[in-house]
Amino acid sequence: MKVHFRIKRFNPERDSKSYWGDYDVDADPLDRVLDGLHQIKWYIDGTLALRRSCAHGICGSDTMLINGRNRLACKVLIKDVGRRITVEPMRGLPVIKDLVVDMEPFFAQYRSVLPYLINTDPPPAQERLQSPEDRARYDDTTKCILCAACTTSCPIYWANGEYVGPAAIVNAHRFIFDSRDQAGEERLGILAERSGAFRCRTIFNCTDACPRGIEVTRAIQDVKRALIGRL
Repeated sequence: MKVHFRIKRFNPERDSKSYWGDYDVDADPLDRVLDGLHQIKWYIDGTLALRRSCAHGICGSDTMLINGRNRLACKVLIKDVGRRITVEPMRGLPVIKDLVVDMEPFFAQYRSVLPYLINTDPPPAQERLQSPEDRARYDDTTKCILCAACTTSCPIYWANGEYVGPAAIVNAHRFIFDSRDQAGEERLGILAERSGAFRCRTIFNCTDACPRGIEVTRAIQDVKRALIGRL
């Protein structure tokens, strides 16, 4: 099938503003959008810039706006988006070139919530045991691949870059509710700030955008309830 790609292009070394590039490719309905972008870059226009790594929905590198929705290009089949495909960089982050955005603001917000296990007790001989029920408490939020699809789909984040964003709260949730961790109060203190969890307006864009099916809005509400419980 013939597929028409309309891609938002921007080269800061040459362009004063972004523009649309139009490309036609031959594709199989079961090809992924990433396959179509590869055809364009490899055979039509080698100047196209995009980010991708594993190409199997694990690394989260190729998040982009596909027909108006944040998706992983390596997971979306062409048959599911049609013969006319619009591709844009994620919103809310600075564009480096074409479909490549600067992820550093996103990762800075992620690091701000202390996204790692903190336990100052002497390490046990084997491992820190945990019941299946305790593990289930935060199982959903362990699935995050830091693709930024949730955060850059959030209108609050677009308007206020200080907001830590859904992904940071999801990763804080993963440790706040981990029975082995001892820094939950510290993380809740961080998320109680003006830039924290209460910036969320429960729009659900983040949940819809997550390629791993994480109930992002529910996790944020869990954190809000924990914050209210501290009062």
